[in-house]
Amino acid sequence: MNVTAFRVCKTAALKRKKIPYIMQWLLIFLICFSARSALADPNEDEAKNNITIFTRILDRLLDGYDNRLRPGLGDSTTEVFTNIYVTSFGPVSDTDMEYTIDVFFRQKWKDERLKFKGPMNILRLNNLMASKIWTPDTFFHNGKKSIAHNMTMPNKLLRIQDDGTLLYTMRLTVQAECPMHLEDFPMDAHSCPLKFGSYAYTTAEVTYKWTLNASDSVEVAPDGSRLNQYDLLGQTIGQETAKSSTGEYTVMTAHFHLKRKIGYFVIQTYLPCIMTVILSQVSFWLNRESVPARTVFGRDLVGGAACRVSAIPSTHDPRDCDKPEEQRHGVTTVLTMTTLSISARNSLPKVAYATAMDWFIAVCYAFVFSALIEFATVNYFTKRGWAWDGKSIVNDKRSASSL
Repeated sequence: MNVTAFRVCKTAALKRKKIPYIMQWLLIFLICFSARSALADPNEDEAKNNITIFTRILDRLLDGYDNRLRPGLGDSTTEVFTNIYVTSFGPVSDTDMEYTIDVFFRQKWKDERLKFKGPMNILRLNNLMASKIWTPDTFFHNGKKSIAHNMTMPNKLLRIQDDGTLLYTMRLTVQAECPMHLEDFPMDAHSCPLKFGSYAYTTAEVTYKWTLNASDSVEVAPDGSRLNQYDLLGQTIGQETAKSSTGEYTVMTAHFHLKRKIGYFVIQTYLPCIMTVILSQVSFWLNRESVPARTVFGRDLVGGAACRVSAIPSTHDPRDCDKPEEQRHGVTTVLTMTTLSISARNSLPKVAYATAMDWFIAVCYAFVFSALIEFATVNYFTKRGWAWDGKSIVNDKRSASSL
């Protein structure tokens, strides 16, 4: 009995010793947990809460949303506000009558189905959300080829405001037609249009408007011009209505005004033509009986063989050396003008009318050709004059000998 009581007392004593030990560990655990909670970043918790709220808002917006139907279907017309920021303009091809432009194309409209309430006013999203909602079916009327950039991801931006207003931006490279009238080439100026609008929706369903005023709706970056032969003078905007068998459609237009730089053509065409005309006329300012001078001039200009007067017999008339060199001179200038005319046309489309440069080259060609005709005429009458003089001298000698 005493042994049993002793064991019970001993067990009770051990339990009394273990209880403070467990309480100590429990107290340490509570202190560490409280310290961790106190040191935790409040922004991290807020970020987690925002992510959760974002997800709930997007899920609620897309719940029952049909992206096949435009906003205000059967009730009102959808207004799409647009503006363009040009990052790169050019090059311009005269031969194909087209130009290339790289833009940030922005569209803004309101969709009542996408209203939301939350701690934020704007949802900033990417292209993944854009594929799940209705977007305007905008296309470029005069575009030959359009590219939507997808490296490294589709270059698209979507922002949804709490009142249902959406901003949709994409980066595009458009190769568009630019009708040109080249009658004044190379002193010509052109207006290259960029036309866009809805492909399927008529004006009764979707209308387009410019977001800003005329000077700001289409903006070109300060370093955005990539033109070697043109100066970009400015741009204007407008709005048209296109009628077809399927209805009337809104067409937005932006015109880029270009003025050609004439410096290249002055160096490559105008100066060579002027110098060729001058050279074709210089020989007629020399004395027609100064054979060595006229011969050297013709030889140096054309690069023909020299007419060596010292190698000609004394019985031969030295004026005979003049003919080949002058003929080569005139023929070469005519060929030079022909070459310049062909090279000037290589950079232009094959239009059926004459340009200002064509008329200039034609006048130069007429001067050069007239110089060749003038030489032939002068040479003909000069030779006839020499023959008559020689015949009269021979007759005089015969008359004197007979006497």
